[in-house]
Amino acid sequence: MARPHVMVVPYPVQGHVIPLMELSLYLVKHGIKITFVNTKDNHERILSSFPSGNDSLSQICLVWISDGLESSEERKKPGKSSEAVLRVMPEKVEELIECINGSESEKITCVLADQSIGWALDIAEKKGIQRAAFCPAAAAQLVLGLSIPKLIENGIIDKDGTPLEKQVIQLSPTIPSVSTEDLVWVCVGNQIAQKHIFQLMMKNIKSMKITEWLLCNSTYELEPAALSLAPEIIPIGPLLSSNQLGYSAGNFWSQDLTCLKWLDQQSPCSVIYVAFGSFTTFNPTQFQELCLGLELSNRPFLWVVQPDITEGTKYAYPEGFEERVAKHGRMVGWAPQQKILSHSSVACFISHCGWNSTMESVSNGIPILCWPCFADQFLNRSYICDVWKVGLGLERDGSGIITQSEIISKIEKLFNDEHVKARAADLKEKVQTSTGQGGLSNSNLDSFISWIKNIK
Repeated sequence: MARPHVMVVPYPVQGHVIPLMELSLYLVKHGIKITFVNTKDNHERILSSFPSGNDSLSQICLVWISDGLESSEERKKPGKSSEAVLRVMPEKVEELIECINGSESEKITCVLADQSIGWALDIAEKKGIQRAAFCPAAAAQLVLGLSIPKLIENGIIDKDGTPLEKQVIQLSPTIPSVSTEDLVWVCVGNQIAQKHIFQLMMKNIKSMKITEWLLCNSTYELEPAALSLAPEIIPIGPLLSSNQLGYSAGNFWSQDLTCLKWLDQQSPCSVIYVAFGSFTTFNPTQFQELCLGLELSNRPFLWVVQPDITEGTKYAYPEGFEERVAKHGRMVGWAPQQKILSHSSVACFISHCGWNSTMESVSNGIPILCWPCFADQFLNRSYICDVWKVGLGLERDGSGIITQSEIISKIEKLFNDEHVKARAADLKEKVQTSTGQGGLSNSNLDSFISWIKNIK
């Protein structure tokens, strides 16, 4: 009897690829064949960055399709990349399904697609294939996206997604609020990118109605209000492959594992971990302020600094900075974040508040200093600071800069706030209960696997 065969289609950026790769590796453990579809550029990055000697990716059939873009520079332009997702990739995915199902190999029985590319579900429906959608962001963010027609009807945004005036939206009293200027499609890239992303989100509302499963990388303990408001969303998270499988997968860059030995040499609960994901960039002034804030905190820190972290130029540390922090600071190009956040020496996390980073931090009981930059990160900050109360927000000055004095002040405040630490520890315990045997997220995941295996 042929194995169930799931085609997995992520939105082609790292923050979306990682949780779907983690879910795929979990499904493979249960005897399900996975074909994982990446763009060529992402496919090559994942293969080149995966640790040598680890053959786990060989369990998944990794394939790639063209995104129609000619260079890495084009892929960094939000307008170009979002247009590729909307205009080029659907045809390529459909051709791939036809090729696989027209061959002698095991037929695709289910398409598991990123919720943000609903067109993949539409293609599956047209081909008579079962469908499941996966949201790699907060359930509250998904609820907000599904509420777009109501936002238009209530005169909060126009039919193109543009806010008619600045105001704060709160879908229910216990769901985080978000300003209209921070709506995910409003604060991503340029106007072209914003238009494409809003078009995708409008189409996704229809696509969600034809999917059998709408999964979310969250848990009821973290988002009871959002999940009660939209009971069709099934939480199966947080998906952390380091907990379930012993390693992380889907990274686009090689991880510097030597920083783990450096952490071993630090005192318990002493290190500030600093990382801003794969997209965040700073102007030179902001970069310098961050450097000086970390230095003058006089605490050990581990900082992930990518080569293109500053806008338009290679980053430049303040004169003498590297020498002055050599004994208590460590800068790396990319890091094994899940292992770092579970390390006993880490005390807090200065984060851009991406959902993956938020889940990894919450799952390990690590308080967060919030530095959101775009997309859903502002809503996630609201969860961290206002709902869960396991972190503090870093505030910008009149020039839009988070100053060194603000960084130092908030670091000290967080280190000395025993209430925040206690709430973070309590939330960690609740999350572990949900993802453990018999927990709600774990049971939902088991039900999903059972459904896949029973597809006729």
